[in-house]
Amino acid sequence: MKVSAIAASLAVTLVAFTGASAFAQGAAQPAKPAPTAPGPQTPAPATQPAPVPSPPAAQPPAPFPAGAKFAYINPPRIFQETVAGKAAVGRINALTQKKQSEFQAKQKSMADNQQKLQSSGGVMSEAARSQLEKEIEKQNTELQRYQQDAQAEINELQNEVQADFVQKVNPIIDAVAKEKGLQIVFNGGDAGFAWADPGLDLTNEVIKRLDAATKPGAK
Repeated sequence: MKVSAIAASLAVTLVAFTGASAFAQGAAQPAKPAPTAPGPQTPAPATQPAPVPSPPAAQPPAPFPAGAKFAYINPPRIFQETVAGKAAVGRINALTQKKQSEFQAKQKSMADNQQKLQSSGGVMSEAARSQLEKEIEKQNTELQRYQQDAQAEINELQNEVQADFVQKVNPIIDAVAKEKGLQIVFNGGDAGFAWADPGLDLTNEVIKRLDAATKPGAK
């Protein structure tokens, strides 16, 4: 299994789950008006609640086909469902939220100055107006630079956690493949299988082993 194939899948997963690539695009949106309360209505006659269907019984995992030389994994699932993957997403989300909060605070400061300039009328002296205009221009430049720097920092963290995760999961994939005498392990997310025996999916086994390896005290 090539590292690049796993890394590519994880890169897409990170963007989808963290939204970090769209940092600072959403300034505070105007609040939507509260919905008008509906007028009094005639209550509907009481009915018996529909019975809740029982959840389907869990199916046992499909056995690995004897003598198989090929198998596959689902890297996004491994990332989303393991303790290590969830921790990585949490780190990125925390940094993204911190940068967004700081960005919005700077954005509000500039908006306050813009409002002050617009509402000053003839009260503000020409010198004071000129000084405020310069301050707004400076804030705007700093805001754009902050957005670029913040996105670069988030991207750097994404690359770091991605590389760290690949480094953790690759030895586990190698170990499982050797134990089963496999020749190839495909990236199921990118292979585009029309059909594959469910027993060839090693994803659950890799998730189980990776979680066991990341428990406190695990070697």
